[in-house]
Amino acid sequence: MVNRMTEFESSREDEAARAGWLYYVGGMTQDQIANELGVSRQRAQRLVSRAVSEGLVRVRIEHKIGACLELEAELVRRFGLQTARVAPSLGEAGDSARATAPLAATLLERILARPDPQVIAFGTGRSLSAMVGEVMQRPATEHKIVSLIGNIAPDGSASFYDVIMRMADKLRLPHYPMLAPVISETAEERALFDHLKPVQAVKKLASAADATFVGIGQMNDDAPIYKDRFISLEELRELQGAGAVGEIVGSFFNDEGQPVETPLTARIGSYRIEGGREAPIIGIAAGTNKLAAIRGALSGKLVNALVTDEPTARALLG
Repeated sequence: MVNRMTEFESSREDEAARAGWLYYVGGMTQDQIANELGVSRQRAQRLVSRAVSEGLVRVRIEHKIGACLELEAELVRRFGLQTARVAPSLGEAGDSARATAPLAATLLERILARPDPQVIAFGTGRSLSAMVGEVMQRPATEHKIVSLIGNIAPDGSASFYDVIMRMADKLRLPHYPMLAPVISETAEERALFDHLKPVQAVKKLASAADATFVGIGQMNDDAPIYKDRFISLEELRELQGAGAVGEIVGSFFNDEGQPVETPLTARIGSYRIEGGREAPIIGIAAGTNKLAAIRGALSGKLVNALVTDEPTARALLG
């Protein structure tokens, strides 16, 4: 009887935590929550109220939903990860970057809390940009933050999703941007940038990073590097034809996580992450359109930690 009561209470907490997540993170109405959970509107209202009254909700959900914990453990076991974090689903219409952001921010805050100075490297993109908005904890000491890739497109425009400057502004930390365009006109021009002392200094810092946070980009027709106008449709097709399924800070890889080389890749001025590093390389990615990219990154050991959401985790383990 005691075990059944404990299981029942745990299930009720799970449901309340999930309702709180959908309300405060997903921005859903109580009617939408009721529909998502398959309960009445009145019960959805009570679940959200319980999540607040029992301390499951502050600014973030503090209670870890049991199903997510199980998925985390299986991801670690299956892919040999150092750690995994799985966010509850926000439903079919939810924003996966918004779902993963609080969990990614928690991992970052643990590193910021370390008393010894740390070097923390960052990629760019929507998931990391959302993470910056969720960081609440001020650093315990003056860490250094470094960018793994530039932010300027061939036409001179900058991405909306630059992470290093937003992070530096929020945390007031010494920061080291990558002072090179994402893609140079020629391989020779890229080599000139590589020989600049500031670029060499940034890449040296990146190679010694105590922790690295990156997004994992898909190489479908909605590839971020294409949508953000860093490459042309013709260049995207060339990469797809060469077997590219994913991209991490401008480095392209196939379904086994091995590098894909084309004439374009010789012009990209980012820090290339090699597989099998011991320091934490935390990939933040979710969504069915990213499954091939995430699998490739895991297969090639390009990341050794993963922050994702429930549907993506289940698909990866299916």
